[in-house]
Amino acid sequence: MILVCILGLPLIGAGVIAAGGGRPTLGWAGVGANGAALGLGIWTAVRVVRTGPLTGAQGVLRADALSAFMVVVIGVIALLASWIGIRTVALELANGQSTQRRVTTYGVLVQAFVAAMLLAVLAANVGVLWVAVEATTIVTTFLVGHRRTKGALEASWKYIVICSVGIALAFLGTVFVYLAALHVGGHSADALDWTSLMAHARHLDPSLMRLAFALLVLGYGTKVGLAPMHSWLPDAHSQAPAPISALMSGVLLTVAFYAILRFKAVVDLAVGPGFARGLLVIVALLSLSVAASLLLTQRDYKRMLAYHSIEHMGLIALGAAAGIPLAIAAVLLHILGHGLAKSVLFLTSGEIMAAEGTSQIDGVRALLARRPALGGVFGIGLVALLGLPPFSLFSSELLMARAEFEVGLGWAAVAAIIAMVVIFVAVVGHARHMLLGPPGAAVVEAPPPGWVAAPLVGGLVVCGFIGVFAWPLSGLLEAAAHVVAI
Repeated sequence: MILVCILGLPLIGAGVIAAGGGRPTLGWAGVGANGAALGLGIWTAVRVVRTGPLTGAQGVLRADALSAFMVVVIGVIALLASWIGIRTVALELANGQSTQRRVTTYGVLVQAFVAAMLLAVLAANVGVLWVAVEATTIVTTFLVGHRRTKGALEASWKYIVICSVGIALAFLGTVFVYLAALHVGGHSADALDWTSLMAHARHLDPSLMRLAFALLVLGYGTKVGLAPMHSWLPDAHSQAPAPISALMSGVLLTVAFYAILRFKAVVDLAVGPGFARGLLVIVALLSLSVAASLLLTQRDYKRMLAYHSIEHMGLIALGAAAGIPLAIAAVLLHILGHGLAKSVLFLTSGEIMAAEGTSQIDGVRALLARRPALGGVFGIGLVALLGLPPFSLFSSELLMARAEFEVGLGWAAVAAIIAMVVIFVAVVGHARHMLLGPPGAAVVEAPPPGWVAAPLVGGLVVCGFIGVFAWPLSGLLEAAAHVVAI
C-alpha cells in the first residue's frame, strides 16, 4: 500500500492543479504532494534497510534499498523544482509569456513526470521499467517545448527523435533479456521480474546477454546523456524552463542510469564482470572527453551546466564499472550530491536569466557585486558541483577513484582526473567572468523572495551536510550497493 501511495501522491497533485484553472498558487499542491512522497520515501528507505524489500500492487511494484534510495533522490529534486516552478510560471504569466491554460498544462505534466520516474525505480518488472522511462520521454518532450519558441520547439523535436531511437534500442535489449530468461525455464509471466532474473542470471545465455547489455547501455545511455548519444542534452536543457532542466539533469539522467545498474548486476552474474566493465569504461571516458572539449568554448551558462552533466554521468559510469560495493555506494552518493547541486544551479540560472534577460555568459558580469544573493548561491553551487570540500561530491569522487584503483582501473581514474582538471579550469574561467569584475554604473540588488531563496540555500546546505556527516545515509548506501554490486 505504501508504494502505491508514493506513486499516487504526485498524480493527486496533478489532479488538484488541473481542477484549479491555471492559478500559479495551486502549484503548492504539487509541492505538498512531492514533499509527502519524499517523506514516504524516507520511511520506506528506513523500513527496507531494517526488514527487507517491500512489494505492492500485487507484485507490480517492489522497493529494495536501491529503489528506496532513488525514491528519496527523486522526491528531493521534485520538491525543489516544483517549489521554484511556482515562481517560474508566475513570472511567465506576469510577462505575458504564458497563459493560464499553459500554466495548468505545465503543472500537470510536471507531476506526471515525477510519477513516471517513481514508477521506473519502483517497478518490479523490467518491462514496466521500460514503459515508465518511455513515459518520461513523452512528458518531457512537451515540457522542453513549453515556451513554444523556435528554439524550444527545435530542441523538443531533437530530444524526442534521439531519445526515441535510444529507447527503441533499450526495448530491443529488453527483448533479448526476455528470450534469455525464457530459455532457462522462466515462466513468461515472471521472466522479466528483477528477482527472477537475478535468481536465474548464472544460467542465462552469455552471448545473448552480451548483445542485450550493449543495446541497453546504448539505449538507456541515450537518456543518461552518455556519449556518443548525448547531443540532445544541451539543447533540451538550455531551452526548457529552469525547473524542468533541474528535474531532467538532477534526476531523470540518473533514473535512466538506475536501469543500467540493474541490468549490469544480471549481466555480471551471467558473463562475469569484465564485459560490462569494459563497455562502461569506454562510454565513461568518451563522455568525459566530450564534456571537457565542449566546456572550454561554451558561451551559454545553461548549456555549460548541461555539458557538466555529461561529465558527471561519465564519472558515475566509471564508478559503476568498478562494480565493488565501495564503488556503487560512492556512485549513489554522487547521484544524490549531483542532483542537489545541479538542480540548485539550474533553478538559480532561471532567476539569473529573469533578472539579466540573457543566458549568454558574456552578458552577465559582476553578479557578486550587483546581485550578491543570486551570485552567492550560483558561486557556491559551482563549488559544490566541481567537487570541492565540504560538499558530498568531493567525498563521492574520492571514493570512486579509490575503488577504481582497487580493481585495476587506475589508468582510467587518471584519465578521468585529467579531464576533470580541464573541466575545472573551463568552468572556473566562465564563473569568474559571470561573478567577478567591476559592477559598472548600474548597481542593482534584486534578491529573490525568501520563499524562493529558502529551497536553493537548503539544497546546498543538505549537499554540504551529507558531505561532512555521511551517517544518516551510510546504512542505506551500504544496503543499496549490495543489491547490484559484484
